[in-house]
Amino acid sequence: MSTAEQFPLSDSQVALIARALADSRRYRILVQIGASEQALPCAEVLKAHPVSAATVSHHTRELERAGLIATLREGKYASFMLQREVLQAYARQLMQL
Repeated sequence: MSTAEQFPLSDSQVALIARALADSRRYRILVQIGASEQALPCAEVLKAHPVSAATVSHHTRELERAGLIATLREGKYASFMLQREVLQAYARQLMQL
């Protein structure tokens, strides 16, 4: 049994994830992060989305707050990793509806 199956998400975390994924740009950022085998540098996210660094920062903070990504910091540089187990737990809970 996986960790996500042992510990279902709380109702509030499910709602945070749903809100985070409701924004199309956040969804596209999540897809981009998920497509990377390694931690994806913030600079790569910025290259793919024609918005300001502040806007990308806002969207990635919301994804992190929902538990969908982890932010790895090295000095002033940030990279992002998809939290697949959280996304899988979310999908499992939706499938139970």
